[in-house]
Amino acid sequence: MIITGKKFSKPAMSRVINGDVVLEKDETKPEKFRLDQLLVEKFPEYNRSTLQKFIREGYVTVNGDVETKPAEKIEKTAALDLSVPMKSPLRKEIAPPVIYEDENVLVVNKPSGLLSMGKGEFCVEPTLEDFGLLVHRLDRGTSGVIILAKNEPTQTMLRRQFQERHAHKVYYAVVKGRPKLDEAKIDLPIARNYNHHATFQVDPNGRESITFYKVLKSNGDVSLVELRPVTGRTHQLRIHLKYLGTPILGDYVYGGEEVVANRVGENIESKDRLMLHAKSLEITIPGKTPEDNNVRMTFEAPVPEEFFRPFED
Repeated sequence: MIITGKKFSKPAMSRVINGDVVLEKDETKPEKFRLDQLLVEKFPEYNRSTLQKFIREGYVTVNGDVETKPAEKIEKTAALDLSVPMKSPLRKEIAPPVIYEDENVLVVNKPSGLLSMGKGEFCVEPTLEDFGLLVHRLDRGTSGVIILAKNEPTQTMLRRQFQERHAHKVYYAVVKGRPKLDEAKIDLPIARNYNHHATFQVDPNGRESITFYKVLKSNGDVSLVELRPVTGRTHQLRIHLKYLGTPILGDYVYGGEEVVANRVGENIESKDRLMLHAKSLEITIPGKTPEDNNVRMTFEAPVPEEFFRPFED
């Protein structure tokens, strides 16, 4: 038995498909283009991803009307307008208190909620980069000690200490439950979780990640833990504590989403507060003048009161 294809019933269309005949362009219908592509041509100072963000957030108008879809097809003659948002002023409640400052460095107590650095090419909210050159980072929800450089040579010097593990940090965290051991070394490699690109996970093929921890207080439901990271992987402390089955309270990414009350019924955390605090940083800073020797210093930020509330009588 021979199986043959069905004969094409429209020979004229077949010639078009084969390229033998070219259909004339309908000049009555103007050609349309993606909105984000047209904006790239008109506003080359921004990249495409930033312009897509502006579109979605309602900063772009087409012929006077707000358009929020980057893929919307628009005529090239359309009137396009971009109202770039002003950077939000630094609100008093998230302004970082200064711990130490000299000619080369600024050390601050970062409030929970303040970004370390902007996301993408354009960021409308305040960040630590508004105050100096970034040396290391803390997650948005993490509070505590962070050091900024005032010039590039100092930034290079400080960054090298983090890379070579000569900078030492101590954190406090309130975690769900209680670790099985009151004190231990966590040596678990970490790699990116490609199922959820913005997160990381324990992975035998990941990068070396080491944390020492010690339980300071516990009431069974929650515990106050001191953490001393040796390495500085992204989300390291959050991932290590999750792996122990004791995620950090307020960590809505790694499983610490429960709201836990203290003995008098007051909630100790909310969606805006990750219960992780950088308590101290030991690092060498440049001398105040070129003739001065470098100085080894330890900077501290007081642990917030809410970290102790679960253990109040």
